[in-house]
Amino acid sequence: MSTAIDQKVRAFLEGERDAQVRFLAEIVKIPTDNPPGDCGPAAERAAKLIEAFGWTVERHPVPDDIVKAAGMISCTNLIVRRTFGPGPTIALNAHGDVVPPGTGWTFDPYAATISDGWMYGRGAAVSKSDFATYIWALRALEASGAKLGGTIELHLTYDEETGGEIGPGYLLAQGLSKPDLAIGAGFSYAVVTEHNGCLHLEVEVAGRSAHAAKPWTGIDALQSATAILSALYAWRPTLATRTSKTPGIGAPQLTIGLISGGINTNVVPDRVVFRLDRRIVPEENPEVVEAELREVIAKASSAVEGGARVDVRRILLAKPLQRLPAGDRMIDALCRRASQIMGEPISASGVPLYTDARHYTAHGVPIVLYGAGPRTIEEANAHRADERLPLADLAKATEVVALTLADLMAT
Repeated sequence: MSTAIDQKVRAFLEGERDAQVRFLAEIVKIPTDNPPGDCGPAAERAAKLIEAFGWTVERHPVPDDIVKAAGMISCTNLIVRRTFGPGPTIALNAHGDVVPPGTGWTFDPYAATISDGWMYGRGAAVSKSDFATYIWALRALEASGAKLGGTIELHLTYDEETGGEIGPGYLLAQGLSKPDLAIGAGFSYAVVTEHNGCLHLEVEVAGRSAHAAKPWTGIDALQSATAILSALYAWRPTLATRTSKTPGIGAPQLTIGLISGGINTNVVPDRVVFRLDRRIVPEENPEVVEAELREVIAKASSAVEGGARVDVRRILLAKPLQRLPAGDRMIDALCRRASQIMGEPISASGVPLYTDARHYTAHGVPIVLYGAGPRTIEEANAHRADERLPLADLAKATEVVALTLADLMAT
């Protein structure tokens, strides 16, 4: 049954729909490719847009040495705090950095073009959209006049594509925020309570260059790298037997996503480097996963004659997101409101990707993922050409978040 608060929230959001879309378009138009990760200027622009609402925006620039160690150029995180009275603190976290556009676009990735009810642009779905979702949900609550207790914080961060360590991880580790509950960026047709972890390893194979006329005088790094790659691809199908019990996650995955090396066509390759991505399901132990991969690599390299040196370096180890019981009330409220507003049953589930939400659970903060977006990553074209967001889902998700917060903070 619709309450007076429901009606006021809905009326406010309907009146603000065009302004919300314009805001999203403004931040989509600002490139925040990571890499290279020069995101400080974009954060400043977002802060100024938010300050136009009369809110105070805290700017938390990450020290340069920490930023560079994370492989970025600049990073500033934003916090907005709005207190309604005594009660819990609920954080809403979305990230503004994006993967580079890549090729194959039929729309300008930074034009925020609207076509047939969809906005196209890098970050339109993942996850600049939820800057707009969470800001307007908070504005709707303030406009509703609802009697609430507690504080809502916006955590707008800029390093999810490099793991979140200097975004949410930094804010929490530095004690800049101590929320009781959190909602992170997601899509509109599922309340995500669990997701995969991820391990990134860099494998460097070092040999010795030689003239192609006398290859036996060198050590062919590519020959050893090929043996390692073949071993990894032969081992990969075994992961299919390790399916997670969490609906929506499936089995672990292995992808070799980057490779480089060699000097010239007529030179024995002296160095080959490749990076791999191993997705970790919630039931797996990340340390055991890494040890297993290192063993596969070591066995393959030891079987190759020639004496190439193989070094394995960990780039990233993101632990899986796991559901914390203290978040059950928030999960139930989100599922109830989403089912009501989306017009179909919306339940808790998992996803096979990983996010920086894990930093909240690492600090004991229950978090779920919910925000604006279509049913699947594929439908959103996330991380590929023509990324897009259905604007109808932006409007509905904003209402879901606003009313869920009203339920959780009601006095």
